[in-house]
Amino acid sequence: MIDLEFLERLIAAIDASGLDSIEIERGGTRVRLAKTPPAAPVIGPADSSSPAASPPAAHSAAPGTPATATEPAPSAAGDTSNLLDVTSPMVGTFYAAPAPDAPPYVDRGKRVSRGDTLCIIEAMKLMNELESEVDGTVAEVLVENGQPVEYGQVLFRVEPR
Repeated sequence: MIDLEFLERLIAAIDASGLDSIEIERGGTRVRLAKTPPAAPVIGPADSSSPAASPPAAHSAAPGTPATATEPAPSAAGDTSNLLDVTSPMVGTFYAAPAPDAPPYVDRGKRVSRGDTLCIIEAMKLMNELESEVDGTVAEVLVENGQPVEYGQVLFRVEPR
């Protein structure tokens, strides 16, 4: 069994380091510590406000977590009652393409299928691909390339098929 003092020192060391997670086994007990919590679905009312845009940038992709679709909410821009909001499962930086010179994964009007990559969210130097959980058409892209995003922030609105 791992003693509490050792565990507290390990947590402090990870907090002070550049590591995101560590798994250790000691005395037959395995412990995994991570700074970034696992992505969980966000289901709730849509937030139609989004922060101002930042300058564009892009990075290469790595495997990640699927995007989250929530119930639709009306918007001042028109009737969006049939649209599903795709929200960010984490805090990070939004990238629309896998590389600076590559075209974006999706644009307004593009048809997407379940499992299609919508964007990349960079969190703590890890590139996380967000995948569509629904089949449909991208009705709105609400963030700019290189913009910081918050947990639960609406990134896209998708009209389901």
